[in-house]
Amino acid sequence: MPPVTASGVRATWESLPAAVRAGVEDLLGSPVVAAVNQSGGFSPGLAARVRCADGGRAFVKAVGTPLNPESPGIHRREADVTAALPATAPVPRLRGSYDDGDWVALVFDEVDGRMPHEPWRPDELRLVVDGVTKLSRSLTPCPVPSPRLARDELREPMLCYRSLAADPPADLDPWERRHLNRLADLAASALDVVDGDTLVHYDLRADNVLLDGSRVWFVDWPWAFRGAVWIDSLMLLKNAAFHGHDPEPYLDGHPLLGGVDPWHVTAALAGLAGFFGANGRRPAPPGLPTIREFQLAQHATTLAWVRRRTGWA
Repeated sequence: MPPVTASGVRATWESLPAAVRAGVEDLLGSPVVAAVNQSGGFSPGLAARVRCADGGRAFVKAVGTPLNPESPGIHRREADVTAALPATAPVPRLRGSYDDGDWVALVFDEVDGRMPHEPWRPDELRLVVDGVTKLSRSLTPCPVPSPRLARDELREPMLCYRSLAADPPADLDPWERRHLNRLADLAASALDVVDGDTLVHYDLRADNVLLDGSRVWFVDWPWAFRGAVWIDSLMLLKNAAFHGHDPEPYLDGHPLLGGVDPWHVTAALAGLAGFFGANGRRPAPPGLPTIREFQLAQHATTLAWVRRRTGWA
């Protein structure tokens, strides 16, 4: 079992400023009479299932600059992406958004589903592996106008090992230290293979998935960009490895990953390991006290997978 899960300190419906609650109720068309605050994820903002006086239900996310100065911009980016998604996408429909400059709230259709078990159960993991394949195919060609591009979005994370190699931390893994320059070159090479015409979620893990019987829903889209069709499948398998599953059997014959050069897959994983290793050593941002611990835990499991795939002694 992983040592840490994705969790943060979230606001509640009752703690939102009155003007924000009123703005959300205007979008809903009815006052909120009950709110069930949700846990999980790293945003310091609200995530709640709400019930209105007229019987309507919805899912509401809200965050403001007092909680974290960067988070409202993340919500705005998610609103832009989800508003452009086709109705057939397995994503809760965005009904509308509230934005007063400091606080941003998003109102979605409520999905009668639950997050997968953590750590992943094999049956649920297989269901979601198949669901991600269908998702990526359905979002090809990319349906969002002028999205951010993979090469631009991944440049910083794929080059993190170069920064670590320039000033190696004292607590680096010995194998990692021994191969820092090779890892830096390998990760940087991923930038040559990540482009494509698929809308990539990029943050697929158990707490960004909802299961409704055999149906799989995908939530939290602020980091989406246009890139290679196989990236989201790899992101999910990285999360499976984090939860103790052997990801390699899922690669054999995978509809999207099976035809990708194995070294390209390893290069992308190396970039992710470098990203987690570099960012996990930074101070925690406001309102997100556990994110660095989570990143370092992901670094350990992703690095172990990279080490296995490279075969470097």
